[in-house]
Amino acid sequence: MTRGGEHGWTDGVTLVSFAAAAVLLAAFVYLQARTTDPMMPLRLFKDRTRSGSYATMLFIGAGMFATFYFLTLYMQLILGYSPVRTGFAYLPFSFGMAMAAGISSKLVTHLAPRLIAGPGLLIAAVGMLWFATLEPDSSYTAHLMPAMFVTALGLGMSFVPMTLGAVSGVSHQDTGVASALLNTAQQIGGALGLAILSTISTSAADGKLPEAAGSLYRGLATKDFALVAKAGDAVTHGYTMAFVAAAAMFVAGLLVTGFAINAGRQQHTEGAAPVHMG
Repeated sequence: MTRGGEHGWTDGVTLVSFAAAAVLLAAFVYLQARTTDPMMPLRLFKDRTRSGSYATMLFIGAGMFATFYFLTLYMQLILGYSPVRTGFAYLPFSFGMAMAAGISSKLVTHLAPRLIAGPGLLIAAVGMLWFATLEPDSSYTAHLMPAMFVTALGLGMSFVPMTLGAVSGVSHQDTGVASALLNTAQQIGGALGLAILSTISTSAADGKLPEAAGSLYRGLATKDFALVAKAGDAVTHGYTMAFVAAAAMFVAGLLVTGFAINAGRQQHTEGAAPVHMG
């Protein structure tokens, strides 16, 4: 996935890797279905809510990890932030995530999970569209900070219901692997999302200025501020297109939540394992 985003989806190594992955995955499922003590019990996927939670987390990971990547590039390359300043700039995201997680932890005892995660993903998509309006000279306090907080609120609202959906109703011996599969879905989604969104961002930027990223680096190295301004505008455009795609991924997760996650409040809260925020 990562190579596809860097070298193209028709790259020979990329295609061979996908073919090998498909064969290995099929072999893994075949073996898991026939062993008496499987590492990944396929019975976990028979529950509609649990499978829906995994699929939703795939989309959440795809949008979230790519967002961190492009925001970091934007703040350091376009706004000129240092790595330390960039780290501090993410604090509103942490605050929003913690606040939303606390609220959703209380709401799961009163509402069905899709009624919490669904609005949360919609809020996160709004935050992504807010990021999609960034310009090379956008303000941190008026633009970046509130968009981060809104996105974090939405994601924080979705994490708790998805975690509970993944582990509710499982037998004691399956609780660990059920939770691990949720984390795996998030990590795979992150790799896939970064590869796809990087391709979208690069294509959009190069559409405005050929080899936009390379031109930006050359301009920064040679202090050619005219080139920096021109390339920065093109690269920022590429980032905004990636944010639009990330918003679409959150909407896709919202649709999965609405159609697949049908557990009620009582079913979802009984026997739930501790929540892991990933």
